[in-house]
Amino acid sequence: MSHTAISRPRTVVSCTLLVIALCAGVTACGSDGNPLSHRPYDAADQISFNAPSEGRKKADPDKPLEVVAEDSDGRITDVTAYDAAGRYVAGELAADGGRWHSTSPLAANASYTVRVSTENEDGAPGRKVLTFDTGKTTSKKRLDVTFGPKAGTYGVGQPITAELSQPVKDRSQRAVVERALKVSSMPATDGAWHWVDDKKLHYRPKEYWPAQATVQVRSNLEGIKIGDRMRGGKAKPLTINTADKVIAVTDAAAHQMTVYKNDEIVRQIPVTTGMPGYDTRNGVKVVLAKEGTVRMTSASIGASDFYDLIVHHSVRVTNSGEYVHAAPWSVGSQGYANVSHGCTGMSTENAAWFYENIREGDIVKVINSAGDTMTPFGNGFGDWNLEWKQWRTGSALTAGTPEGPTPADRARLRPQSA
Repeated sequence: MSHTAISRPRTVVSCTLLVIALCAGVTACGSDGNPLSHRPYDAADQISFNAPSEGRKKADPDKPLEVVAEDSDGRITDVTAYDAAGRYVAGELAADGGRWHSTSPLAANASYTVRVSTENEDGAPGRKVLTFDTGKTTSKKRLDVTFGPKAGTYGVGQPITAELSQPVKDRSQRAVVERALKVSSMPATDGAWHWVDDKKLHYRPKEYWPAQATVQVRSNLEGIKIGDRMRGGKAKPLTINTADKVIAVTDAAAHQMTVYKNDEIVRQIPVTTGMPGYDTRNGVKVVLAKEGTVRMTSASIGASDFYDLIVHHSVRVTNSGEYVHAAPWSVGSQGYANVSHGCTGMSTENAAWFYENIREGDIVKVINSAGDTMTPFGNGFGDWNLEWKQWRTGSALTAGTPEGPTPADRARLRPQSA
């Protein structure tokens, strides 16, 4: 036992000496005079900013945030500012690092954190975290946003809509609004907002939404200054899902509809479309509703020849009354001639199948008709009739800017691990 008692202290002493030696080595490495080897110093004395950081006084949300380097031998290297909701403030740093100022508006009644990085004349890094609250605003108008459609599952052609409670005409104010309206999808796809008018925006991707996708929409506008007398209000977030990719293509000249599901043909249907003078519109239309049994009369389109019919399996594709529906009275012409007043008619059996397999947001495309092309807006969703380049011109953010890489392009460019 005496042997054990003697050996144990020797072991402890040996380890202690080893630790001391290692610490001495670390100290020696850290004392080489390199300022970057030290922990960042407190840069509070080297910077100032124009918002109260103590007490109950609150910053004016109508004024931009500014951070200034007070030490002439030092400079600001980075500033990150964000509020409690996770909204980041865009800003601009002077080339000499002497001043940073916000370029996007602050929100009213919000709590902000500002992280400032600096370096002194020796290149040593400094850090300072600032916090402040913004006060109320004198703005009386609130810009509320209502997203559409309702939560649910839709076809891959369904646009996202944003209805504004106040008109926004100024381009710079539109940019503030648009920047705060966030749309994301999984799988990811690039898209853009398009201003339909002063109070309405539509959002769509470059191509159709991916099948089986989840699309989330939210607004970061609340409390944000839009104009001198208007700030952002509330908006309820929206989540929709997409189903399979279903596209029905009607060749009016061939009197045939071909239905594709996930790019494979699942059914070909003899149809009749609009007769001369009532030609069916060409172009891409998005299914607006499945209305089932509908009473259709000549009064709805101003037709000179009178009709008053009860129509079954009716699928609406325009606000003006264009449907895909059962037309048992024209079965003899289906596949051979166009005899309708603008709708696409088919047998009751085929119409029942179509009604069962189509959903709101699916695509109905008409080609080779003598009719005009479906308008982009005002008669339903004709959004896809605009080429992507034209669509982007309706955005206050992307108009006139070059198109960036798509999510697929970025994935291909991403370095692969070995």
